[in-house]
Amino acid sequence: MDDQKPKRRVRYKGTHPKAFKEKYKELQPEQYAGDVEKVMQQGRTPAGMHRSICVDEIMEFLQISPGQTGLDATLGYGGHSLEILKCLAPGGILYATDVDPFELPKTTERLEALGYGPDVLKIRKMNFSGIDEIAAEAGPLNFVLADLGVSSMQIDNPERGFSFKIEGPLDLRLNPTSGISAADLLKTISQDLLEELLTENADEPYSELIARAIVYKIKEGGAIETTTQLQEIIAEVLEFVSASIRKEETKKSCQRCFQALRIEVNNEFGVLEEFLEKLPDALAPGGRVAILSFHSGEDRRVKKSFQQFFREGIYSEVAPDPIRPSAQESNTNPRARSAKLRWAVKA
Repeated sequence: MDDQKPKRRVRYKGTHPKAFKEKYKELQPEQYAGDVEKVMQQGRTPAGMHRSICVDEIMEFLQISPGQTGLDATLGYGGHSLEILKCLAPGGILYATDVDPFELPKTTERLEALGYGPDVLKIRKMNFSGIDEIAAEAGPLNFVLADLGVSSMQIDNPERGFSFKIEGPLDLRLNPTSGISAADLLKTISQDLLEELLTENADEPYSELIARAIVYKIKEGGAIETTTQLQEIIAEVLEFVSASIRKEETKKSCQRCFQALRIEVNNEFGVLEEFLEKLPDALAPGGRVAILSFHSGEDRRVKKSFQQFFREGIYSEVAPDPIRPSAQESNTNPRARSAKLRWAVKA
């Protein structure tokens, strides 16, 4: 008989956990529902969770009915998928795609525990640019949803390197088992190409200065391997900015630079353009698509594609203007504030 005492949970310093792994209550929402609810009431997203955005607006537009077949192109935490699945029974099927090898199994397990197994939810570990492969298997799709935002689980986990606010490896890949990290990209990129990348992917106003400082640091043998090291370089570059606005300007530049690098290492614009091009052929006549974007580069591409296919008569209707989250949602979930929802209907 094993007489060993069970290991106690490691205690964190102070009265509240700060490190991601120490937030054991938030990371186990099924056991600490009350604590998780308190965090959400404070306008924060619990660690390891994601709060789906514009759910009511999306569901109102998609008009999902029992027996339909559709695709959640960006499964993530599964919040949108869960609401969709509630509307599909009996006889409906939801396909879902995602490339994150860490979060995908967790979401699959979570949705299976709620009664949505592979008979009604068919999850594929693949990029949503492969929508034609899904349509070939499923047949014409009655609806498609794509939430282009990075999930809170990815942002909050320091091991993924998505946030400049937390020390971690400068990775930024949605699938860390594929491609090269942001740190490796910076080791070989030219100043001109980096400046172009920061401008095109994030409209960074200080792109020339930041690109020059990063490339100089690498050439002099310096390391930019962590989120903090990149954040410190950006802060040094912006020391000339007036003290009254320097902190806020540095924060915004960090957000834009991390966004630009993330888009590059994941080829996000290329993937989105391929998805948008294949989308009409994947939809059934009268099929509906809703796309949630979070920055101007994404929104421009979605708007341009929808309007082009509308002029060609392929879409019978498109959103005249983007739908924004309500003031209430933006207040309770600050990460919703930059969201724009556009929709189209297949002719």
